[in-house]
Amino acid sequence: MIARPYATARRTLSLSDKLMEINWGLVMLITVIACVGFAMMYSVAGGHLSPWAGKQMIRFVAGLVIMVVMACVDIRTWMEWAYPAYAMALLLLVATTVVGKVGGLGAQRWIALGPVELQPSELMKISLVLALARYLHGLGVEEVSSPAKLAIPLAMIGVPAVLVLMQPNLGTATIIGLNGVSLLFLAGLSWWWILPALGGAIASVPIAWRFLHPYQKQRILTFLNPARDALGAGWNISQAEIALGSGGLFGKGFLHGTQSRLNFLPEKQTDFIWTVIGEEFGLVGCVALLLLFAIVIGYGVRIAMSSRSQFGRLLAIGVTLNFFFYIMINASMVMGLIPVVGIPMPMISYGGTAMLSVMVGFGLLLSVHVHRQVEIPRGSGSIL
Repeated sequence: MIARPYATARRTLSLSDKLMEINWGLVMLITVIACVGFAMMYSVAGGHLSPWAGKQMIRFVAGLVIMVVMACVDIRTWMEWAYPAYAMALLLLVATTVVGKVGGLGAQRWIALGPVELQPSELMKISLVLALARYLHGLGVEEVSSPAKLAIPLAMIGVPAVLVLMQPNLGTATIIGLNGVSLLFLAGLSWWWILPALGGAIASVPIAWRFLHPYQKQRILTFLNPARDALGAGWNISQAEIALGSGGLFGKGFLHGTQSRLNFLPEKQTDFIWTVIGEEFGLVGCVALLLLFAIVIGYGVRIAMSSRSQFGRLLAIGVTLNFFFYIMINASMVMGLIPVVGIPMPMISYGGTAMLSVMVGFGLLLSVHVHRQVEIPRGSGSIL
């Protein structure tokens, strides 16, 4: 069969066909997880929708509409918009560095666009996946390891990662790096590049330590020995571990969490909301939520494998990996397995830009599923 040109290789699907092709089981699962988040925000607010649960519900409904609309957009349209989306996210990151709003601990992570405050680093996670999927789509397996070809995606990963580190935001920069390197690996990057890079990263740890901010060094030292300052720098993780441990097997019951209700638990509606689930629903509740997350990740992997285009496969697996890294880092952080970083639990933690980026990612994932039979010629991924 002769491949049709990219510009004319459009398989026509009506809007009703696309709506029927949407994986509504995945949409329902996403909604269930979001409802768990609403319930936890309701609980930590003392049984009130204000100030967190009500706002998050509105954001989710808006995100749900965006997700369905994005699912109906042809996957080749997203491919055409991949580089412009990356460029826009990069410009917003630069603008944040220059005129961004300064928050806690001097972090400059938000930018005001009229009445709306955005965190561009969250948008960059998805934009980077889009751009890398397009670039790598146009390369063969051997070309991915070519120094000349590899320099471009490394720059696409490195520039935003450095800008996010400057905010400073080590957690998000880590996810950006992990997303990018994972896609390179899945596209066929040789171990001859990966192993020396890992060795170099390990060897550079003493040098990197010198460039960390004082509060970041404090977090690492607290991670190594939480008891060294349990009433100061170690307060967050100590209270999180108390909340998780006090929940036992089945928890204290909904609305009966003492650590959160008595305000011992810091950032209980955002980064540490996982501990509220552990306190109120115990180990069983935490495992149940992890199983829901695992099913979503399974859906993502299955959608990636079903796509007939390399762009679709890389885009779907990139979005899925981004979701996985959110979960892995947040859960590990609150359980004391890694140092504390500012990464929310997706769909559970309170936050507008994080919710938007996750829903946009799911919209792209569903678009890959709806257009899984679409074939895209390899040469159409050129960056030029």
